Amino acid sequence: MAGILLLGGNGQVGFELLRHLAPLAPVHAATRSGRLPAGAPCLSVDLAQPGSAADAIAQVQPSVIVNAAAYTAVDRAEDEIELAQRINGQALAEIGAGAREHSALVVHYSTDYVFPGDADTPYGEHDATGPVSSYGASKLAGEQALAASGAEHMIFRTAWVYAARGHNFLRTMLRLAAEREQLSVVDDQLGSPTPAWLIAAASAQAIARWRHAEPGARAGLQGIWHLTSSGHTSWHGFARAIFERAADTGLLARIPQLAAIGSDQFPTRAKRPAWSVLDNQRFCRHFGLHLPPWQEGLDQVLMELAEC
Repeated sequence: MAGILLLGGNGQVGFELLRHLAPLAPVHAATRSGRLPAGAPCLSVDLAQPGSAADAIAQVQPSVIVNAAAYTAVDRAEDEIELAQRINGQALAEIGAGAREHSALVVHYSTDYVFPGDADTPYGEHDATGPVSSYGASKLAGEQALAASGAEHMIFRTAWVYAARGHNFLRTMLRLAAEREQLSVVDDQLGSPTPAWLIAAASAQAIARWRHAEPGARAGLQGIWHLTSSGHTSWHGFARAIFERAADTGLLARIPQLAAIGSDQFPTRAKRPAWSVLDNQRFCRHFGLHLPPWQEGLDQVLMELAEC
């Protein structure tokens, strides 16, 4: 069977996917720069450039395309609407067309930002969408473009992604905690902190199931699923857990004072959903996988950092 084309191999999720996809098939990684995080050369794919993804698909002729590349600058997207739409939306039509031509599966990552955030129970896969930011609108456009392409696809919506590397909330909190004695964090936005390793591990198992399924059974392995940690908290609650657990592992010498504030006290260019909790039970049932509580995922990432 042909290999896997991984787009965005240098991102938080892409980095973890390199490790988890390797046992399945040869992985052909691609980044915008043509270099992996450690400096090794790889394919160069820039989703901002029309034809870039199509050229890579034609070159590799993969059986699976995993798209971990995205425009993720949520606030800047309000001023770069066309670029966000190109990378997160229009590029998915191109990827889908190439995948259909080569009978490849596309695994694509979307976000809680496709929802308006005004619910009080976890969002299901078929609940009405309604993004409140340009970033969210661009990600929804990508979902729709891929579905319309006719390619076999799995779309995994996730939320509050973080890892031991890259730019993310956890690493920012650890840095600020070492610099300041007092911090204020928003307490009225709720979601499920989800580590990149969990997304990658679950994705690999879902792909493995697709690869071993009979052609007639693969239709049931297409669609949208919510792939997040279980349970939820606020950004303030997440920060508090980070500090307490980091202190226990020796990553922090002291825990700063932590104040809870409202979103109105921390204005941002783009509006954030107040409720970003996604119902992941359909994913668990469909793929027979356990998605652990967010606290367990946090412990594993902090252990990784402590061992560095």
